[in-house]
Amino acid sequence: MTETEKLKDTLFDNKKNGWDNLSLEAKQNILKFGDEFIYFLNKCKTERESVSFIVDILNKNDFSDLRDKLVLAPGDKVYYVNRDKSIYAAIIGSKPIESGLNIVGSHIDSPRLDLKPNPLYEDSEFAYLKTHYYGGIKKYQWTTIPLSIHGVIVKRNGEKITVNIGEDDDDPIFTITDLLPHLAQEQVEKKLKDAIPGENLNLLVGSIPFGDEKDSQRVKLNILKILNEKYGIIERDFVSSELEIVPAFKARSLGFDKSMVAGYGQDDRVCAYTSLRAFIELHNPEKTAVCIFADKEEIGSMGNTGMESNVFDTFISELLNRTNTNRPNLLDKVFCNSKMLSADVDAAFDPIYASVSEKNNAAFFGRGVGLNKYTGARGKSGASDANAEYVAYVRNILEENGISYQISELGKVDVGGGGTIAYILANKGVDVIDCGIPILCMHSPYEISSKFDIYEAYRTYHAFMK
Repeated sequence: MTETEKLKDTLFDNKKNGWDNLSLEAKQNILKFGDEFIYFLNKCKTERESVSFIVDILNKNDFSDLRDKLVLAPGDKVYYVNRDKSIYAAIIGSKPIESGLNIVGSHIDSPRLDLKPNPLYEDSEFAYLKTHYYGGIKKYQWTTIPLSIHGVIVKRNGEKITVNIGEDDDDPIFTITDLLPHLAQEQVEKKLKDAIPGENLNLLVGSIPFGDEKDSQRVKLNILKILNEKYGIIERDFVSSELEIVPAFKARSLGFDKSMVAGYGQDDRVCAYTSLRAFIELHNPEKTAVCIFADKEEIGSMGNTGMESNVFDTFISELLNRTNTNRPNLLDKVFCNSKMLSADVDAAFDPIYASVSEKNNAAFFGRGVGLNKYTGARGKSGASDANAEYVAYVRNILEENGISYQISELGKVDVGGGGTIAYILANKGVDVIDCGIPILCMHSPYEISSKFDIYEAYRTYHAFMK
């Protein structure tokens, strides 16, 4: 190397592709981890399914339901399920909880379509289910693709019926129709956001009539007959149901080299899975380690299963109660002494749409986990902005462990922006920075991630909690 090259190598922040210089064994470990993540994605297309999967993994790794542990000691592993839609877990550290927590927080809800309370109707001898989209979607992406129905129906007597139709090869699938291009002249002249009205996102579910020709709504009646025979429900039971419409296709490896994952719901289940894997492999931490798997992030974290509720505070208070250390105002002190990685995805640089990104501050595939010092929009509106001291603390952990990372922003300053659960914990006094995985096609029915970045996120969360 010349003197100039040596100086550049020393002083420049040279961002390198993480696949370079990996051993064959390291590559195989990364690809295997990616395949295990694909299995999780295919099993967990809703927050309820994610909670069920996570609880099963925790139980197999010696965790207990907090409600079954009246006294906690260092090394104890517990979790708390909040209404089957979010979950908090902790490993009690050797230091008092008062010294602070190491928290990794992800969310397990994803953009989708929800059924309306009164969804079933018939029009022109087609039966449909009306939907209301959840989170930020491009509506046109949800037409003419195979869709499945997941969720629960709760009868008046409290009986809960689990629904999962469209995933097995023998299941029917559903879809939302769109205009043929021959008749879509008026539609294609509209802006993308207006071409498919929200009220047109109606799920096609049947076309065979039942009964005599003189009767009305015979196709709707036939659908209700089928549902009654299968689940024992009547139309009114839709009122007390939570049924989500999600893509029916499977998550798969992407590319000739199988270096990427394509699948629905990677925002933010990719961070949920990697933090779960890191968490269960953690043993005897000094500080109490906490994992959050939250609901409702995609619609502002509101509600009693979102991070804006007090349920997480109650969980930490119970940890203090059961370690016999609680006292007035201690919870506030715990939060002020705590550190957190807000584990949420970032927008990956897409060269086809390069105009929305500023290259020096974009996240690239294969360069490792992405840190967002701040989120928000335009003038950092709604941002959680990590201080320099905390960024240095996290950076030191990553560099000490040889973990590939990059610092990025979500697009150009005036183009857009986004938010996570980071600000909610920051408002409690916790030091927080967003730390997740760059994603292509975010919020679409088929998102894309890099298996290298997935593995580096897993390593990051483990090193941070350790």
